[in-house]
Amino acid sequence: MICDTLGFGPAQAGRAGSFPPRNLRQKRPFESNGEYTVTSRDSFDSRSAALDPLGPLRDPQEPGCDVFLTGTVFLDIIFTGLDSAPVRGTESWARGMGSSPGGVANMATALARLGLRTSLAAAFGDDHYGEYCWDALEQGEGIDLSMSRTIPGWHSPVTVSMAYEGERTMVSHGHEAPPPAGPRAFPQCPPLARAAVASLGQGRSEQWIAEAARRGSRVFADVGWDESGRWDLGALRDLRHCEAFLPNAGEAMRYTRTDCPRAAARALAEKVPIAVVTMGAEGSYAVDGRTGETAQVPGITVDALDPTGAGDVYVAGFVTGTLAGWPLADRLAFAGLTAALSVQEFGGSLSAPGWPEVSHWWRTAPGELRGRYGFLDDLLPSGPSPAARRRAVPTIGFRHPV
Repeated sequence: MICDTLGFGPAQAGRAGSFPPRNLRQKRPFESNGEYTVTSRDSFDSRSAALDPLGPLRDPQEPGCDVFLTGTVFLDIIFTGLDSAPVRGTESWARGMGSSPGGVANMATALARLGLRTSLAAAFGDDHYGEYCWDALEQGEGIDLSMSRTIPGWHSPVTVSMAYEGERTMVSHGHEAPPPAGPRAFPQCPPLARAAVASLGQGRSEQWIAEAARRGSRVFADVGWDESGRWDLGALRDLRHCEAFLPNAGEAMRYTRTDCPRAAARALAEKVPIAVVTMGAEGSYAVDGRTGETAQVPGITVDALDPTGAGDVYVAGFVTGTLAGWPLADRLAFAGLTAALSVQEFGGSLSAPGWPEVSHWWRTAPGELRGRYGFLDDLLPSGPSPAARRRAVPTIGFRHPV
């Protein structure tokens, strides 16, 4: 199965879909592994993290990729500091603005900033927006783009997000990417990887997900809002290939026809090994259907600036803890912490925290949280924290560093 069969359609309107990547731009080295192309471990930029959460688990025979994902990269333009929703026929001024790669870039950046060797297969626009997104992800975050392509004559999808009253409203524009030329225009994938992250859609099946699971990748999945209103769990065809499913409470209850997030998680655990239901300020609840273990961790109260990408950051935190072999409750706690840290910044992908931000939070964490998050003591190095990550800036066109 090659990833150039992936497409973008109405079921993927929640920005989780995939434009078919195509030829042209290719910067990273390849290693051949049978019929599959995988990325060299040396190609991952050491700047992507100050700590390797999988360090004790690594060996010379491991895959070069920790997590593989594919999807659509948007340019996100985020307005913050709005007192209310824009009113028809009026002009609203925002007190803050940021630009950053968005769409699947949110998840890829969050994974990379937590020290996971991340490989992304995506189409990039043949314009300044696309060039900016490519460089921000590859050079800025150390994400492997050897299976991504810039498509001549195709412009980048764009989303404008307006954050107000703790929520957001988005307006997006984009076109389906042209199909790849020829049967072998895109390197075969998925590569060998510890894990893969997928977004499930009603009534559609992505062959790469089944192939990734067959080759040993642990598949983590989320899902978008079902615009059809059917909420048919059986129509999520790739759920059977997943190790973990992480919907929010509203989605989970609709899919399971339950009226309680915990009941929804228990019902989902009959369909997938691990069901995690996020509950906003209430935190999250998980059930391991293989062992019967359950865990619930409350949310962390923060002053939220922009929720864009927080769900992706949560998934990235949970994937990190799972691959590192942490207890279920610790995984929920860490995922919730990273999501909480992300909403205090704006910019989607560039709001994702790395280990420097986690370390800073832990050093100043309230006393009542130190017991629940005590596992961080064994993870975080002593001494001064590394420098914080890049954040979104109002424009992508500065001619001189700022």
